[in-house]
Amino acid sequence: MSLIKNLLDKVPRDHLESDVAFRRRRRVVTGVSLAGAGLLGTSLSTKPASTEFYGLTMGVAATWTAGALASGPLHLGWEQAGANRLRRPLVTPVAMGVVSFGAFYGAALVSRRIPVLNQALTSILAFADQGSTPLVTMTTFANGAAEEVFFRGALYAAAGTRHPVAKSTAVYALATTSTRNPALVLASGVMGTLFGLQRRASGGIQAPTLTHLTWSALMLRYLPPLFRRDGATAVQEDLPPAA
Repeated sequence: MSLIKNLLDKVPRDHLESDVAFRRRRRVVTGVSLAGAGLLGTSLSTKPASTEFYGLTMGVAATWTAGALASGPLHLGWEQAGANRLRRPLVTPVAMGVVSFGAFYGAALVSRRIPVLNQALTSILAFADQGSTPLVTMTTFANGAAEEVFFRGALYAAAGTRHPVAKSTAVYALATTSTRNPALVLASGVMGTLFGLQRRASGGIQAPTLTHLTWSALMLRYLPPLFRRDGATAVQEDLPPAA
């Protein structure tokens, strides 16, 4: 219950900016959203473990980060630690990442029995399964942090005060459609909503970033083995033996 409460509560803050700064932020995030989405789609059209893949994925992370920094000030955010005390969010976001991974792991077990999702997950996890572990980890963490800095930092702020969670999540999902991978688009919609709620509750990017990195680390460690085999074979082996 405390995890849900932390998503619904709002920490007092004042991040108002001038109209000039707000318009500038919107212009920057519009251009960067288009450029980043194009690079993202291109990066995942390369071969797993290729030089092009690592170079392009780091380019995507650099694009999100540079765009966020160019758009204006970013805030780490706070969480309520008592009646009159605030602190930087740490334990709760990590716990949220673990819980999110558990939900996605259960969904992945179901997805193996749905051909279109099984194929989508197998193709995307091949980048982790066939690649160099240090390089895949580095690019995963770099992109996870960069996405939060941009989408829950710069873009969320540029969305204004009306429905920023829905707006930032919609753009996040639209950017992911460039990969043409339905599993990634679904994940971006679900996790984007969660990250957006954390951003709204805390007023900054630290909480969603920690949740994203925790979730990504667990997904990277435990999901590839589920889709290493052919989906049909995996389903067959999971079925009880015939009488």
